Amino acid sequence: MQKILVEGGHVLNGKVRISGAKNSAVALVPAAILADSRVTLEGLPNISDVYTLAQLLEEIGGSVSWDAGQTLHINPENMISMPLPNGKVKKLRASYYFMGAMLGKFKEAVIGLPGGCHLGPRPIDQHIKGFEALGAEVTNEQGAIYIRAKELIGARIYLDVVSVGATINIMLAAVKAKGRTVIENAAKEPEIIDVATLLTNMGAKIKGAGTDVIRIDGVPTLHGCRHTIIPNRIEAGTYIIAAAAAGKEVVIDNVIPQHLESLLAKLREMGVTIKESDDQLYVSPGKKLKSVDIKTLVYPGFPTDLQQPFTTLLTRAYDTGVVTDTIYSARLKHIDELRRMNATIKVEGGSAIVTGPVELEGAKVKASDLRAGAALVIAGLIANGITEITGLEHIDRGYENMTKKLTNLGAKIWRENMTEEEIRQFQNS
Repeated sequence: MQKILVEGGHVLNGKVRISGAKNSAVALVPAAILADSRVTLEGLPNISDVYTLAQLLEEIGGSVSWDAGQTLHINPENMISMPLPNGKVKKLRASYYFMGAMLGKFKEAVIGLPGGCHLGPRPIDQHIKGFEALGAEVTNEQGAIYIRAKELIGARIYLDVVSVGATINIMLAAVKAKGRTVIENAAKEPEIIDVATLLTNMGAKIKGAGTDVIRIDGVPTLHGCRHTIIPNRIEAGTYIIAAAAAGKEVVIDNVIPQHLESLLAKLREMGVTIKESDDQLYVSPGKKLKSVDIKTLVYPGFPTDLQQPFTTLLTRAYDTGVVTDTIYSARLKHIDELRRMNATIKVEGGSAIVTGPVELEGAKVKASDLRAGAALVIAGLIANGITEITGLEHIDRGYENMTKKLTNLGAKIWRENMTEEEIRQFQNS
């Protein structure tokens, strides 16, 4: 096991290139199950979640090979309908996309309950509602979800809550169903458009992706294709926030600015200078940052995945800012760790009230989830002294080469192996 160490006070300067979108990749890889011939996915992020999903493809008979660590070739010709009850499925939330993909391909799936970060209740009832509307029978047997259908028939499905996972999973199941499926109150995230683009390139008939009504006309077969993933808007947002907190002049390369409008608007409101070009952003912090309030909402609102890094930034700003997460109520576990570093934050209900500016102090802290890890790294960049961060398995799930990218920007950040005593303390904490 390793820990990250950050020496604060070093100014970020230069250019950082953003990797492919994690939240697309974790759906694109399972989607390849639906094809009858080879699928090539280009620009995948070099993160543990992607490798875990590729290993799951191999477990059901798929053949996978990598080029330069970012291009994945998937041959699904010998895949079989095989149960995936536990094991690697428990490592990540997005393993549930195997439900929709295998249901669409084989008309059955047995998948263990998904894992991932602990962010409070994240039910899959809308996924199940969609599968049942298409004609599947869904049961929970000994901790695994069993999904079976004699045939899948298109249906009109209204999602009670806007859900990215349910929208994608229903798309995966419906592309080979008989007739038309209409998903109403669908999520509109860019990653959904990315998945729909892959499926369309495979021969699916999908209209309306990116709007709240998606129409899918089922087809009998899907073929292989080559697809390039979109840039990771959450990784981009994380480095933009880091640049606003600890930077001088930072260029964010390989980004789609339109995917980040809610974040950019709040940063400009704080006094951060941001200039846009086609696929780059120039970020320079103002001399005096002003606090703002944020409330997370479904896309195109402020992303819940950037709430935790943004909370760290607010410790640099003058006055009081309120952070409210309406998506994941339990996504405030980073607050106690920031307090260890001298942050002035109190929690009231589902909101964090941040008063600044304060001088953060280096401390030993623990990442409770992926984005909390990013928040603590940013805190380490601006803190006095050295910050030690454990729980790197979370950070490695979503950020490619984070220490290397920050080092290239001028940060002093490195990884070290934990001692046996530190590992015992971590496991008992």
